[in-house]
Amino acid sequence: MLSMKKIQRGFTLIELMIVVAIIGILAAVAIPSFMDYMKRAKKSEAGLQLNKIGKNAKRVYSEAASFIVGSASQLPGKPGSGGCCDGPNNHCPADSAAFLADPIWKALDFQVDEDNLFLYDYDGTATDFTAKATGDLDCDTVEITYVLTGSSGGGNPSVTLTEPPPNSD
Repeated sequence: MLSMKKIQRGFTLIELMIVVAIIGILAAVAIPSFMDYMKRAKKSEAGLQLNKIGKNAKRVYSEAASFIVGSASQLPGKPGSGGCCDGPNNHCPADSAAFLADPIWKALDFQVDEDNLFLYDYDGTATDFTAKATGDLDCDTVEITYVLTGSSGGGNPSVTLTEPPPNSD
């Protein structure tokens, strides 16, 4: 008489617990790295937009031997008391019309056409200027500020971008 032994297939509880532990360890390592990459990606917006302001200011200086004189409104306007964090997807909504209505931004030919994370302002004299990008990237009420300074040292306009210290937000 043949005895038929039923073969059991599947995973034991210990094997499943080991897999869950491995996945937990990988997640504990990967999630903080991912969040750091996200912050760095968000910070790139400020550098790109300030670079655009710097190029336009240098172009104006080469044409008129003077930077744009005056102070531009901080735009886009904060949606609420939480700044851009009150906007859709924690972004400030684009407001091209506000940039075009401000004579300084219009003279600089600068506007932000899509939802963004930073508020921009400009203050300039004939020989130098300062442009800033201020934002709260993770909505923890800690703002970071990028500063672009321009000068006309010896008739040759130059700009310098100062980034916030690492881990400041």
